[in-house]
Amino acid sequence: MTRLIGVALLAGALALAACGEKEEPAGEPGGRAQPLRLMLDYYPNADHAGLYAAEETGAFARAGLDLTIQRPPDPAGVLRLLQAGKVDLAISYEPDLLLARDKGADLVAVGALVQEPLTSLMWLGKSRLRSVRDLAGKTVGTAGIPYQAAYLTTILRKAGVDPSSVRQPNVGFALDKAMISGKVDATLGAFWNVEGVDLERAGRDPRILRMEQLGVPDYQELIFVARRRDLQGEKANRIRRFMGAVARGHRVLREDPEVGLRGLMAAERGLDAREQRAKIRATLPVFFPADRSKPFGWQDPAAWQRYSEWMAENDLLRRRPEGARALTNEFLPGEGLDPGRISQD
Repeated sequence: MTRLIGVALLAGALALAACGEKEEPAGEPGGRAQPLRLMLDYYPNADHAGLYAAEETGAFARAGLDLTIQRPPDPAGVLRLLQAGKVDLAISYEPDLLLARDKGADLVAVGALVQEPLTSLMWLGKSRLRSVRDLAGKTVGTAGIPYQAAYLTTILRKAGVDPSSVRQPNVGFALDKAMISGKVDATLGAFWNVEGVDLERAGRDPRILRMEQLGVPDYQELIFVARRRDLQGEKANRIRRFMGAVARGHRVLREDPEVGLRGLMAAERGLDAREQRAKIRATLPVFFPADRSKPFGWQDPAAWQRYSEWMAENDLLRRRPEGARALTNEFLPGEGLDPGRISQD
């Protein structure tokens, strides 16, 4: 059961609504909580701290929701399970959603969880690399994800490095271990708020270059996704209340990260509290839009369009890129829900 924290903390945090937001309707007093199923992108971690802050403070219950948070049986299959109706919402990645839509999935992003790319190009101080140009003739490990390989090609070409001169072995998700062991000179695919924090805490002197600084179009790393068919009627109302509760949870997290840490540690036994605390603090700024006039979860259609066009230029999409049609901001706090404004494919 969700545990409650002090009334003073709640009152103070809820008063800190970002400019442009307003309090969202809660569930009916005394009414029965309505079920909503959310599937995570991975096991519970610092990226989800705001969700657990919302749960810890009773935000979902006050929104009239009986939220079930599920970890995925296979992280690669999250959107397939959502499309099949096994869950109501899923956390995924902007490029993964665009790839799924390109294959015909009728899915829509209803809000951003992490506003900026977490994926990074990384090497250790011992490598003696100083810039991207130094990667010529070197080995850069990846996780074998096609669009991340395209990131590396874009980055190398911008730096004047022939991509064919760089070896790119697939090291899976052992990106940090591959660097520490010397198997590779650098990696592309590690997250600056996860592996970057781990390597820094271990004294490995990581050098971290973020995607948006290297010529890859800006994108939102983590997003909330729903089926288009669920953006009407009662299910839509639940999704809207969910996004309002998540926004409140992140405002509490910003004021007191320990609230989210407590909820996260309760959800995933075996996590190291000090490690997760460091990762939450590193991630906090990118939970919120850079434009403070925008509500939590804001998605920029123009940025989505630019990114989808880059994907098409790199042969990652088969259809005409329509990134701006892959999202709606109608369910965000203060934005109001007008079904007529949700684009229909």
